[in-house]
Amino acid sequence: MKPLICVLAALAMAPLAAPASAHHSFAMFDPSKPMKFEAIVQNLQWTAPHAVLWVEAGKVGTYEAGVWSLELPTSPANLAKMGWSRMSVKAGDKVVVEINPMRDGRRAGQFKRATLTATGQVLSIGAIPGVQPPK
Repeated sequence: MKPLICVLAALAMAPLAAPASAHHSFAMFDPSKPMKFEAIVQNLQWTAPHAVLWVEAGKVGTYEAGVWSLELPTSPANLAKMGWSRMSVKAGDKVVVEINPMRDGRRAGQFKRATLTATGQVLSIGAIPGVQPPK
């Protein structure tokens, strides 16, 4: 009888072990203060749950020169469905990025789009099911 109780207990607990499907808020970004600036790509971090574009920029408004962390609002799997790859940008590429900055003043933001200076190619996020597009 004990093995049956253990099996039933394990089945009852299984839903608790499943990964959560909830998504974190993008409230930390300020869409009322969009920014656009020139930068040089350091790295496209192709990792879940969100890819991150790391760029280096000179002085931007009140921000001192330095490295910016730009969170893309979706996963590498969704980006791949939209035609992106881990090689869409590479270290050293000059870009003009458009972002929603962090509300707390850190050099970070929500990625909206990037234009490669050398080619004029625009990299952006299309409509993604279940993801609110950046404003």
